[in-house]
Amino acid sequence: MNGQVYVILAIIFVIIIAVFAVINVDPVAVDYLFWTADSPLILVILFSVLMGGLITAAVGAIRLYRAHHEAKKLRSENDRLKKRLAAHGITDEQTEKNNNRKEEATSRKEKRNEDKQTKRTNKE
Repeated sequence: MNGQVYVILAIIFVIIIAVFAVINVDPVAVDYLFWTADSPLILVILFSVLMGGLITAAVGAIRLYRAHHEAKKLRSENDRLKKRLAAHGITDEQTEKNNNRKEEATSRKEKRNEDKQTKRTNKE
């Protein structure tokens, strides 16, 4: 749901920027670092929006990379600590829960198989 809202807001934003840019087509003087040039205002607006989007995307990509790197580091540390606990004969609660679930599933399967076998023998 949130992703759809962001897409809709982005589309509305792009439409507003496009209309604003098309309305403003007059040439303006733009001061670059070492020279001044006349450029259509539509190009200045579109270039500014494009650069803002690229800078925002770059910052977001850097933050995402750092978050993935941190998560990977924490997972490896967690695995290392679990191995260390297991070496001392200590298991964590999550591992015990998973083992209990596997045992329950296995016992249910065995019970179903036994029920099927008894039904077969009763039919014969």
